[in-house]
Amino acid sequence: MTAIRSTAGRFADALETALGMLAAVILMAMLALVVAGVVLRYVFHTGVVGMEDLGIWLNIALISAGLPLTLSGPLSMRLDGLVRLLPDRASSVLAAVADGFSVVAGLILCLGGREAIALLGGMSPTLGLPEWVRFAFPVAGGLGLLVLLCLRRLERSSGARLIFGFALGGFVYWAVGRFAINIALPASLPLALAAALGLVAGAPLAHVFLASSYGAIAFGALQTEQAIIANTVAGMSKFLLLAIPFFLLAGAFLKLSGAAGKLVQFAASLVGHYRGGLAQTTLLTGVLFSGASGSSVANAAFAASTFHPELVRHGYPPARAGALVAASSVLDNVIPPSIAFLILATATNLSVGALLVGGLFAGLLMAVCLAVAIRLAMGTASGAPPASAETRRRAGIAALPAFVLGLIVVFGIRLGIVTTTEAAGLAALYTLILAATSRRSGSSIVAAFRQSAAEAAAIGLLIGAAAPVAFLLAIDDIAGLVRHLAGLFGGSAVAVLLLANVLLLVAGLVMDIGAAILLLGPVLLPVAVSAGIDPIRFGVVLVVNLMIGGLTPPVGMLAFVVGGVTGLSPESLFRAMRPFLLALLTALLVITLFAVPV
Repeated sequence: MTAIRSTAGRFADALETALGMLAAVILMAMLALVVAGVVLRYVFHTGVVGMEDLGIWLNIALISAGLPLTLSGPLSMRLDGLVRLLPDRASSVLAAVADGFSVVAGLILCLGGREAIALLGGMSPTLGLPEWVRFAFPVAGGLGLLVLLCLRRLERSSGARLIFGFALGGFVYWAVGRFAINIALPASLPLALAAALGLVAGAPLAHVFLASSYGAIAFGALQTEQAIIANTVAGMSKFLLLAIPFFLLAGAFLKLSGAAGKLVQFAASLVGHYRGGLAQTTLLTGVLFSGASGSSVANAAFAASTFHPELVRHGYPPARAGALVAASSVLDNVIPPSIAFLILATATNLSVGALLVGGLFAGLLMAVCLAVAIRLAMGTASGAPPASAETRRRAGIAALPAFVLGLIVVFGIRLGIVTTTEAAGLAALYTLILAATSRRSGSSIVAAFRQSAAEAAAIGLLIGAAAPVAFLLAIDDIAGLVRHLAGLFGGSAVAVLLLANVLLLVAGLVMDIGAAILLLGPVLLPVAVSAGIDPIRFGVVLVVNLMIGGLTPPVGMLAFVVGGVTGLSPESLFRAMRPFLLALLTALLVITLFAVPV
């Protein structure tokens, strides 16, 4: 038995390593392609037909290569807080149920994808390749998911869990296609119940979406298994999505080059001498670093490893220090560049540039509110001596390379000089040059590509898997239901904003941020527009609201990230989060008031 476990573990590790390297190579190719496109367009005033479509196909290949990696770890986006609180026997049963969701998702991608390929015909007019190739990538990813699941369960001697999970998933997959259950309710209701079961069981979020969409077919959902695959691939097939891995790369390279550390020193020179100076430095660094990664999770991990030990050493309570780190990291998905706004733009076709400008003002307001909360809740620890003007000047000059990154992204997009994807590609190239010239090893640069590719694959899979769910919500006219509820409160813009904020705050308690944007954005935005609310301002309200959900129990993704880095329990972080939550909710109130039409 020990030999089987060891062999399975080695094969699983080898598979994950190979998939990670494959995803990294694909990401390198994507970056080279986009940069080449920028050079051809702006230097030689020409282009190559099919470059955009090739980028989309490569992104689907990247997501498919990283798809099996979403089975475990942070990339799985599991909401497994409840499972950890249950007795061993109950948690084991739920874990097997979670595996069942992953099995259904893998079978949909493999078998459903194969059937979709059989129905496809035609060639890509720009690439000259058969259209079925684009759908073959998720099929391979689904197969890799099933193989890796089997290997990991064998490695951990979880034979019973393996058998039960595959038997449950296989039975559900078989039964949905053969039985029909007639209910006098929309099919989105059983979909929501199935998704709730998957979330409680701690199944990976993207797998929950795929399996729940498929299960709704038995209850009369107006989509087939092939349509689920088609919607999933269509959700991934947007050129804008290439900006996500590039922004993740930019943040990784900025940290690797040491430029992020220069931002910390510059922030300390500006505010380190105030009461609670180190806490204020943590916040200001979060504001400055927001222009780098666009990812709150990345910023939370960076700040937790960089600032938390120093905050504790200077007399701040560990839990309160961790709560500050988590609250400050919210800004990274509000102040541009923001992956959350990119996801919202993908789901609703809103202007990315306008959303980023709105996010800049909202993020600065949130930072001011947090600074006040720090002053009141963490102002007892003394600050450092004031920095001299010369020290600040030198720190500012040293931090200039990081500020240039913000100029490339924000002004490049807002002024229409480059597209969002091109700006993200240039940002990744710029920070890659910074990392290379700082004499970082080639292996560390490759590792940054691997990590960014894996994270981007997880986000891309979530976006694709949410597409069939969003389609079913649209078919069942959930937006009309929300509009009706708003009508009960008068139907005014104020009523819509109030109802939307309540719904979003509740959703933020139990949903991943990206998933909530993908599902609720297309539902709530038409309601807001019909009430006369500016769609950009409402988009800002939506993102800010859901980002606050990253700090609230039971999900609280940012609290879990900080807890994982610092060793603090999420429960202690949630308790210590209260003054910062109050500050952020105050900012949300002000932002909401600005969204009310005059």
